[in-house]
Amino acid sequence: MLPRIFCLVDATDDLSVLPALAEAGVDGFQVRAKGLADAALLAVAESVVGAVRPLGAVVVVNDRVDIALASGADGVHLGRADLPVAVARRCAPGLLIGATCRDRDQARQAAADGADYAGFGPVFATASQAGLPAPLGTEALRVAAGILPLAGIGGIDPLTARAVRAAGAEAVAVIGAIWRQRDPVAAARELVAAVA
Repeated sequence: MLPRIFCLVDATDDLSVLPALAEAGVDGFQVRAKGLADAALLAVAESVVGAVRPLGAVVVVNDRVDIALASGADGVHLGRADLPVAVARRCAPGLLIGATCRDRDQARQAAADGADYAGFGPVFATASQAGLPAPLGTEALRVAAGILPLAGIGGIDPLTARAVRAAGAEAVAVIGAIWRQRDPVAAARELVAAVA
């Protein structure tokens, strides 16, 4: 089952608050720590799994099927330049597999290749990642909905999360809405209430 909220986690984030975020209702975590050596990335992934799995949260690892398997994560999220979804499905038939999609055709292809969900975005403008295309908006999300469960990403906060869910996304994925807030746990509670 797809989590309602994916909180993206980097090695620079305060991992000690992860259990509190899960207790607040964040039911999915995506380890996205680009640039780390394999051993360090594995250690972060294992830490996240250990912190939130006992509380029932799902953990996926960004880009890396091998790290997802080695850490005992529940899944992997694959970008457009990563291992193809069909290959990942063959290598790891039991993993939850997400694929980055930016339109209905890409969602259709991801479904045909064996993805379980599509990360769709950026829905709105975001400062969390450089080099992204222009925001797609909720209408593009609405058009892409119905093929795979969608997790909207990009510029998501409690207000925009409601719009993303209303447009057909089953989930939202966030960075700044939690990690750039003064009180990440209070921010998580507000986000959970917005997608309830």
